[in-house]
Amino acid sequence: MITESLDRGRTWSAKRSLTEKGKRDDYFNCARISKLRDGRLAIICDKLSGFDKENTAVTYVWYGDKEGNNWGEPVVLPFNGIVPDKLLQLKNGRLIISNHSRNTKNNKLEQHLWYSNDEGKTWSDRITVAADDRYNLCEASILECDNNTLVAFLRENSFKGYDLLKVISYDNGETWSSVYNTPINCGHRPTSGFLSDNTVMITYRYIPVWMHNVFVAFLKKQDLLETERQNQKVRIMPLDYDRNYEPDLGYTGWTQFDDGEIYVVNYIKDDSSKAHIRGYSFYPDDVVLPEIKNDI
Repeated sequence: MITESLDRGRTWSAKRSLTEKGKRDDYFNCARISKLRDGRLAIICDKLSGFDKENTAVTYVWYGDKEGNNWGEPVVLPFNGIVPDKLLQLKNGRLIISNHSRNTKNNKLEQHLWYSNDEGKTWSDRITVAADDRYNLCEASILECDNNTLVAFLRENSFKGYDLLKVISYDNGETWSSVYNTPINCGHRPTSGFLSDNTVMITYRYIPVWMHNVFVAFLKKQDLLETERQNQKVRIMPLDYDRNYEPDLGYTGWTQFDDGEIYVVNYIKDDSSKAHIRGYSFYPDDVVLPEIKNDI
């Protein structure tokens, strides 16, 4: 489904369908939208069917015009895995698609990617972004830094309160480091990006035992490549709390407008029997105040 807002998320249009209606055992799962370097929009989504969904899902990509009014037929790619990150285009034009699937040998979740250097005409073989016998690694959010460097923030899915984890690539995603901790504990489904002042912002579900909260973390760009937890400074702000008897929340997306306003969307149940999308707006000054000097 697609809906549009012309007033920064205060009101929204009626929903319109991008795809046919799914079925209980054959459905589209988790869509992401991104803007390409030529201004076009791209929507990526996994389609799940059958029993072994994590390893049999396929990836759909739709390309639309700059305003999102017209969308082409989907490109269907045999990239097995679920919950893809947004279609990422690097500064050099490379396209990256990333998702996760289950390693049937050790029963652990792993994150993978494929890249294209010719605007999606051909794609690389599958590359392992993160795999570790200690962890279930999934739902990566990949952030492009400088000098061919990428950082992928990862959910750990053992429900043991592990930190949000990260891995680093120094060659535009072709090889990746081992897994490092971040100072963001109990983080699920991260969505990362740069604000206009180069602060890194990550929205995520906070889940020490079960899901009730969605938080926003702010990190310094210079700390992205730090590998020791204690060397990474972070400021964490609560965004919402799910009061529902059976809560479900924390799959988010966000953008920043030219005047600095930040707008976040979040999947949440709260006061409804079914999950819905809720929007939030704030400015950087709502997160960090200017330095306060004593007048005395």
